[in-house]
Amino acid sequence: MSTPCILCCAITGSVPTKANNPAVPTTVAEQIESSHAAVEAGASIIHAHVRNDDETPSSDPEKFARLKEGLEKHCPGVIVQFSTGGRSGAGKSRGGMLSLRPDMASLSVGSNNFPTRVYENAPDLVDWLASEMRTFEINPEVEAFDLSHILQAIRRHEVGDLYGNLYVQFVMGVKNAMPVDREVFDFYVQTMKQRAPEANWCAAGVGAGQLTVNEWAIAAGGHTRAGLEDNVRIDKDNLAPSNAALIARAAELCEKYERPVATPAQAREILGLRAAP
Repeated sequence: MSTPCILCCAITGSVPTKANNPAVPTTVAEQIESSHAAVEAGASIIHAHVRNDDETPSSDPEKFARLKEGLEKHCPGVIVQFSTGGRSGAGKSRGGMLSLRPDMASLSVGSNNFPTRVYENAPDLVDWLASEMRTFEINPEVEAFDLSHILQAIRRHEVGDLYGNLYVQFVMGVKNAMPVDREVFDFYVQTMKQRAPEANWCAAGVGAGQLTVNEWAIAAGGHTRAGLEDNVRIDKDNLAPSNAALIARAAELCEKYERPVATPAQAREILGLRAAP
């Protein structure tokens, strides 16, 4: 299998703090440094959230602007992907940073349960976020927490709601949502192949499922995500020393399955993104 594998690094997220793992980068400076190391380890996409000074989630466009500027300076060519996730804000504040024109942005197209709350993505908000991404020419990465989200993504792309090429990420292992299940994963892959054969897909596993889903995705010819947002441990007994360590582990799996790790330039070509600034 010679198709390059795109490795996405989810560097921070909205939940883990330094109390969970001191390596979690929460300031913009820490995020830039951590991203640089992850890119050197093989990441070609940086999936980015920002935090307030007290480590709580933020949707502050100024923080996103400083992070984007730093990533473009210190990680030339890397694909910058902003999160529009619901833990960072409410309503249209979730997309307030899209005018900064990152290469990509996450987009959830349906609601589901999270560990202690409903992750709500009302149709009108999804419509607005998708419209903003079209306006600013941002490719969505659709985060699919169950099958209906995959089918919604395919439908929305077919009718022109989503800018650019379709890219769907299966998210598995969130408590009260889709578990890490091989039969379900295989069905997701088959669904994409049958219903959207020109699209690319990625898979992310949360917690102890990260390594398992990384391997499934790489072996199946897809792309994958790793990082401290989803998993703060390198194994059950030890904290991950860095985002780079989790990306390096995924890169080792690429070698096992004889897949080259995509460079940022290759990832841009595979996903049909505009040239790096």
